Amino acid sequence: MSTGAKSHLIQLSARDSDSDVEVHFSDATYERAKEIIARYPAGKERSALLPLLHLVQSEDGYVTPAGVAFCAEQLGLTKANVGAVATFYTMYKRKPTGDFLISVCTNTMCDVLGGQKVFDELSEHLNVGHDETTADGKITLEHAECLAACDYGPVLTVNYDFFDRVTPESAVALADKLAAGERPMPTRGARLCTLKEMALQLAGFGDERDGAVADGPAGDPTLQGVRLAQQHGVSVADFDINTPIPTAGGSK
Repeated sequence: MSTGAKSHLIQLSARDSDSDVEVHFSDATYERAKEIIARYPAGKERSALLPLLHLVQSEDGYVTPAGVAFCAEQLGLTKANVGAVATFYTMYKRKPTGDFLISVCTNTMCDVLGGQKVFDELSEHLNVGHDETTADGKITLEHAECLAACDYGPVLTVNYDFFDRVTPESAVALADKLAAGERPMPTRGARLCTLKEMALQLAGFGDERDGAVADGPAGDPTLQGVRLAQQHGVSVADFDINTPIPTAGGSK
């Protein structure tokens, strides 16, 4: 148990299959849970469930049975209520997951461009299949149905940050760097976090690393529509058409 952790024996509804669960979470997690719940209006507290699930994942690296019980206790829900949500969304992991989750898009566009080859090469190199974790616990590999980045395909993400136009060779090189403890800079977005660090951000707590919030320019295909709108004088109300549009290199 981590220093300062609280141990609670939680008695939940008889509708749960195992009603007694011992829950160990840090004092910081309990305080953050209160902060999350306070963001929602009175009577709407159960809307805090999604960030609370990210919060417990940030401590354990996945949503454990104890994490489900914690969320249920905080919101006055049953574990069945919480479990139904935790199993619906793929970003909540229900078994131990590596520090770095590599998600390879193998949907139609990326597949045509070589996404499946990227996944197969990584699978062979790491000796893991879909939703499996390397023996050292550092990397989990998964298929992704669509990463909504067709203009950059084939793509993969590491803890949901993008690496664009990857090849089998570049993907393997990336995995080797992660295994060696390096954190390569994504093509777009902020510098890499571990899965636990990312889960804390998804719970609504900012990245505290100096300058991290300013990281990562948007890619050229993403900005192209904005440039066309600027070129043709198309804008929404109260938008300054003279606002400079950055390039992928960061210049204006």
